Amino acid sequence: MHDIRWIRENPDQFDKALARRGLAPLAARAIEIDAANRSITTELQELQKRRNDASKHIGVLKGRGGDAAELIAEVADLKNRMAELEEDQKQGVAAVREVLQDVPNLPSDDVPDGENEDDNVEIRVVGDKPASDFEMRDHVDVGEELGLLDFQGASKLSGSRFVVTSGALARMERALAALMLDMHTGEFGYTEVNPPLLVRDEAAFGTGQLPKFSDDLFKTTTDHWLIPTAEVPLTNLVAGEILAEEDLPQRFTAHTPCFRSEAGAAGQDTRGMLRQHQFPKVELVSIVHPDESEDEHERMTACAEEVLKRLGLHYRVVVLSTGDLGFSARKTYDIEVWLPGQDRYREISSCSNCGDFQARRMNARYRPSDRKGTAFLHTLNGSGLAVGRTLIAVLENYQNADGSVTVPDVLQAYMGGLKKIEAAGAD
Repeated sequence: MHDIRWIRENPDQFDKALARRGLAPLAARAIEIDAANRSITTELQELQKRRNDASKHIGVLKGRGGDAAELIAEVADLKNRMAELEEDQKQGVAAVREVLQDVPNLPSDDVPDGENEDDNVEIRVVGDKPASDFEMRDHVDVGEELGLLDFQGASKLSGSRFVVTSGALARMERALAALMLDMHTGEFGYTEVNPPLLVRDEAAFGTGQLPKFSDDLFKTTTDHWLIPTAEVPLTNLVAGEILAEEDLPQRFTAHTPCFRSEAGAAGQDTRGMLRQHQFPKVELVSIVHPDESEDEHERMTACAEEVLKRLGLHYRVVVLSTGDLGFSARKTYDIEVWLPGQDRYREISSCSNCGDFQARRMNARYRPSDRKGTAFLHTLNGSGLAVGRTLIAVLENYQNADGSVTVPDVLQAYMGGLKKIEAAGAD
């Protein structure tokens, strides 16, 4: 959500930022609605003062035995008018909110301009592409030949965009999540959380999924939403709260299934595990002082990158252009892992600095130590990592010519010392 006061003071800057996102000017409309609402507020204040004054005079007149009938009638009229204005004010506040709630976050000044993902800018490349003397296959072929990836069985149960993992691959999936959690909690200072997977409207609104992206979510018969990412419950832990400055930063991590309808992805990535309705992910969320959010963004991205480094996977980091930036983000780094079976980089993590955008929607604040009052927090989120996509990356990068898959060194302890995954019945 945006600060209407800031928009009033910086209308041109607001509209220029929207233009960078390919959106039409909106400042004038928002200011017009807000001006009408502020006029109502001013009138309410004036009527309240008059009502207070009249009430005092009524008391004085009655004390002197005078006739207060005229003032009593005036107070009654004032009360009725104030009730009307209060309803108008309520509607005015809702109107401002309605105008601004679907407006995305404004991009940071250092975000590159662009129309789509083709305009993202590469920041760094880490590691080398794997060398191979055989044709490397994609994860579908590798996993199905092992007999440990079952798309047909999943389709029988749930339809398209689901998968069943079993045996050593199911264990590897669990091992990857355990590795990530151990790193983030034991080395990087995140607190592990096991949050609800169902949230109310308010939580989904706070992080920006509602109301604009309701079609991308799954809704239950109890009016709960299945979480599209643990970002939603983790960030909303501070919704409506006022934190002490000395309690910042707060860092949370969670391993949860995530649920997405993929309404806007029809026909995209229909093969394999890349885009599923249900998938596991280890999420990172930071709640920080506004002065620290840019440094925290770099730190969070480095934490996610370290998982890939430990796994020995080749990847690159890109900064998203304005045309590819998510709704709530002011700046985003995508980490893209190399998939030799596809001969291309694919996103495995997005780390976003949302500034105070989500905090305003959630009314999440802190109390500065050097001045009175409160200020809005800054929130950040990122995948650390998407577990299913990490499994894909391991399958494709660690495959062998005979169809087996070498277990990365860092995972072997989590897999009971297993060094290689082979098809059932293999010697």
